[in-house]
Amino acid sequence: MATAVSAEREAVAAASSGLAHEIRLPGATLHRTGGRDLLAAGVGPARAAASVSAALTAAALDGTPYALVVCAGIAGGFQPGAPVGSIVIADDIVVADLGAEAPEGFLPVTELGFGTVSHRPPESLVRAAAAATGGRVGTVLTVSTVTGSATRAAELRARHPRALAEAMEGFGAAEAAGAHGVPVLEIRAVSNPVGPRDRAAWRIGEALAALTEAFGKLGPVLESWNPYERTH
Repeated sequence: MATAVSAEREAVAAASSGLAHEIRLPGATLHRTGGRDLLAAGVGPARAAASVSAALTAAALDGTPYALVVCAGIAGGFQPGAPVGSIVIADDIVVADLGAEAPEGFLPVTELGFGTVSHRPPESLVRAAAAATGGRVGTVLTVSTVTGSATRAAELRARHPRALAEAMEGFGAAEAAGAHGVPVLEIRAVSNPVGPRDRAAWRIGEALAALTEAFGKLGPVLESWNPYERTH
């Protein structure tokens, strides 16, 4: 499981019992606790991709490859679909700002003839995770620059009408997972509305508590899910 920062990792770890065993990786440290490997992968899609790829490579070389990558943490929520404190489960992980500006507007990199902009988690796992946690299902956007205005929030919603949340690591983790042939799941707890930057409106503690609660319910789902299921 990959988070951006240690506070998110600790929120996920709080849903498990047992002491953490640290494993050093290139540029990151893996925490193994309660049968889960937890990684504070770093902020942003590039750092997340590098750290998750390092963990996947180390596991494969050790003869114990991972069956699933879970990207988790807090996020901004698009209102009113994802209120503060709610859980969002991604059925589509989309990089929102990888592309080019053109006279007709933003062009995703795929319209330029290369790359990818979306990863879809396994449908059965998304359904099971949502049922267990009460999470809302929709698109989670990955951005390199967090939205700080109503104008940009509206632009993102216009391009991605199913978007429920905005974060910075999901697509990077998904790219690394995809390169290794491993499915991915993204789970976010909403800490603030997407839009004008207002630190007074942030509810980080509430979101981290919601993340811990969600992973407390999610454990049996992850343990029982068929790791060979990929798309249905």
